[in-house]
Amino acid sequence: MQFHHHGYVSTDPRIQPAAGIGLDRPADLPDEVDVLIVGSGPAGMIAAAQLAHFPDVNVRIIERRPGRLAIGQADGIQARSVETFQAFGFAERITAEAYRITKMAFWGPDPEDPSRIIRTAMPEDDPAGISEFPHLIVNQARVLDYFAEAAHNAPGRVEPDYGYEFVQLEVQDEGERPVEVTVRRTAGELEGEERVIRAKYVVGADGARSRVRASIGCTLAGQSANHAWGVMDVLANTDFPDIRTKCAIQSAAGGNILLIPREGGYLFRMYVDLGEVPDDDHHKVRETPMTEVIRRANQIIAPYSLDVKHIAWSSIYEVGHRITDRFDDVVAEERGSRTPRVFIAGDACHTHSAKAGQGMNVSMQDGWNIGWKLGHVLDGRADASLLDTYSLERQVVAQHLIDFDKEWSTLMAKKPEELGGPQAVAEFYTRTIEFPAGFMTEYAPSMIVSADARQELATGFPLGKRFKSARVAKVCDTNPAHLGHFHTADGRWRIYAFADAAAPGERSALAAWAEWIAHDPESPVAVHTPAGRDTSAIFDIRAIYQQQHEAIDFNDVPEAFKPVVGPFELVNLENVYAALPEEDIFDIRGISRDGAVVVVRPDHYVAHVLPLTATDELAAFFRGALLPAR
Repeated sequence: MQFHHHGYVSTDPRIQPAAGIGLDRPADLPDEVDVLIVGSGPAGMIAAAQLAHFPDVNVRIIERRPGRLAIGQADGIQARSVETFQAFGFAERITAEAYRITKMAFWGPDPEDPSRIIRTAMPEDDPAGISEFPHLIVNQARVLDYFAEAAHNAPGRVEPDYGYEFVQLEVQDEGERPVEVTVRRTAGELEGEERVIRAKYVVGADGARSRVRASIGCTLAGQSANHAWGVMDVLANTDFPDIRTKCAIQSAAGGNILLIPREGGYLFRMYVDLGEVPDDDHHKVRETPMTEVIRRANQIIAPYSLDVKHIAWSSIYEVGHRITDRFDDVVAEERGSRTPRVFIAGDACHTHSAKAGQGMNVSMQDGWNIGWKLGHVLDGRADASLLDTYSLERQVVAQHLIDFDKEWSTLMAKKPEELGGPQAVAEFYTRTIEFPAGFMTEYAPSMIVSADARQELATGFPLGKRFKSARVAKVCDTNPAHLGHFHTADGRWRIYAFADAAAPGERSALAAWAEWIAHDPESPVAVHTPAGRDTSAIFDIRAIYQQQHEAIDFNDVPEAFKPVVGPFELVNLENVYAALPEEDIFDIRGISRDGAVVVVRPDHYVAHVLPLTATDELAAFFRGALLPAR
């Protein structure tokens, strides 16, 4: 964390100085806003937290509840989400209070006595080491608390406006704020009062029964599986030996359980199989009492038993897999003739079972994706056509999620004799671990993902996939650190310049590139940085040398990697890195010894890979992705 560059800081450095709208944020919901976010769930809160880093953007987030969420339904946090928490500044703190999954146990019928269950496998949760971040279990309410803190501590000082519900909206043909949104108070002395808010853009993150989705003519399409599950968060005593380990439990006759230990050491969640649901059930299964769910759980885990002392939360649900045909208000025949004004995210545009642990995680990536793009458009960094990429990118991801969840939930519901062996579920889990960890997303070429990348120059940073970090040494203080962990959610693009083999101070491809990026009038820094702003305001440019830090003299490092920041014009020394001898990033990530430039979007996804000599191509890419500075 860097601070003091605007003056000495003696208070919490995570609280950034207020700026823009954050300097005098109206306490009451105003009549006109730039962005109105509907719903303070995971998608809505991360979008608000990202937009709070664009302080000239007037963003408000409304929530029909009178206050914060107390008990959240979702709890699984994939490694990609923890990586995202790192970018928003709270990964370490939430990890400390969460339950960490290191292994998963699989239980099935004992071949010698099928009435009893035995442990059949206990594989590592991340046997391939695909991430340095853990797989966590933590209450959704705490995730929202942390994002609310991040939004409040950012320059825009965004806070939820509780006690307002969305009623309807209309998109007008003209006007600076063409979206007219009717909202209604749900609490307080003015409960029931309606008013109209005018917005430039609206993000509907209002859940599976989304009114925003209905207002733009989108419907969820798909199918419901004829299978029901009872889920409960309980405090209980049991002799089941793996009660504090994530488990998939399959009995010979009594159905299945997915067991999820919760944070705090005592609480755990059980998804209990309630069996197939007849077509004429008409959701009667949702009336199943928790006493019956507990009875089924005891039947499944025999010969062990479960004595429930307290139920903190419970629900009955039927598995459904649905997705909308688009994630914004532009119908297919209008695509390209106008840009979207209304977007939907999270459960508003994709629903699925909870057993793959993906709902909250994918929703957060929806919100981050639209958040930085709206910020870019509204503060003049990018053309409004950038907003078309939201639906194009995230709909594909949602479809992949539903396909995966169908396979996983179907597998979980099968009887042991239908699986083809006691190891079938465990093998599927380990074979597909990259997907539930959140690392299978791969965006197609677009205005923000190049179609002409030189992938062979950095094979470990696949185009369109999230930037997979590796350790390096900071030259200024010799400390080893993960390169990707410096990529905070501040809305900036990252440009990583991996050096050729020449030593600092010698004539090299890196030195020539650095001279161009810092001084050429056609460089992205010159073209896209607004006048009067720090040279690192739009682009965070970092150098990674092949030599170890002892061989690098800071006076030999080009000024492009030592930006001057803040009112005191201090030199930032933390953008220069060296390879570590025991884990060379060039070898680990397949980076050419001739050097390479890796461009990373504000949401961590690799946008381009180029040789150091391809300056014209780099300039052209950013001219296609961003607007020239005003």
